[in-house]
Amino acid sequence: MSNRSFIESTLQSFARALSRALLSERSAREHGFLQQLDPRVRVIGILGLVLAVTLCRRIEAVAALLAVAIGLALSSKISLWSLTKRVWLVVLGFTGLIALPALFLTPGEPWKVVPLVRWTITQPGLHSAAMLVLRVETAATLTTVLVLCTPWTHILKALRCLRVSPEIVAMLAMTHRYAVLLMETANQMFESRQSRMVGLLPPKEKRKVTARTAGVLLSKSVELSQEVYLAMISRGFRGEIRLLTDFQMTARDYAGLAVFLASGVLVVWLGR
Repeated sequence: MSNRSFIESTLQSFARALSRALLSERSAREHGFLQQLDPRVRVIGILGLVLAVTLCRRIEAVAALLAVAIGLALSSKISLWSLTKRVWLVVLGFTGLIALPALFLTPGEPWKVVPLVRWTITQPGLHSAAMLVLRVETAATLTTVLVLCTPWTHILKALRCLRVSPEIVAMLAMTHRYAVLLMETANQMFESRQSRMVGLLPPKEKRKVTARTAGVLLSKSVELSQEVYLAMISRGFRGEIRLLTDFQMTARDYAGLAVFLASGVLVVWLGR
């Protein structure tokens, strides 16, 4: 791989990451179903459905919840192609590797024999692997829909309203902000290096460039964290992050919360 292609591929990776962050912000400003509900209702409702996914024992009930998640995505103006790239393919590849041994190691009635290797897939193994993949796909879809439909700061405030520790909320807020900031810094560093490069570098120099960039980013992150912390302390920060946005529950929010909770309870009861 040439040095130019290495730099350009790195820039493209950072650009894609930043575009995904901007896409989340744009999706949160759409006028879809979830976007019109109070953030606390969204968080409680989605977490309730995720809990229902973990409690269901029948694959049909989990499939029904996946259908509900897809319906929420469509009604909230989220592209299914975006979910496919972000969630479904990634989860299928990762979880599929974990669930693969269960096909052959779970004892039970044989279902099919794999040609060449002559490994036997059992029916309980197939059911266990399908249940694992379907559960993870459904939970990941629900949480992704929540993140895409709700600004990150509103999610954190909703968690704080649910009595989540302020230390945890502050860490989540700062982690999100630093991740975006470091991506922007790394993007600027690679762009400046690319604009000053003439010709190609040998592989040894490429490795040095990568190592130096990582070291500079680490140094910048440590310095920036200290500066931001001192600035926050000087401005009265005492561990509680506050927003100017106030949440107000309406009749629609209460109705939506009731539908979420009733759906979760019904699916858990049917999936016993």
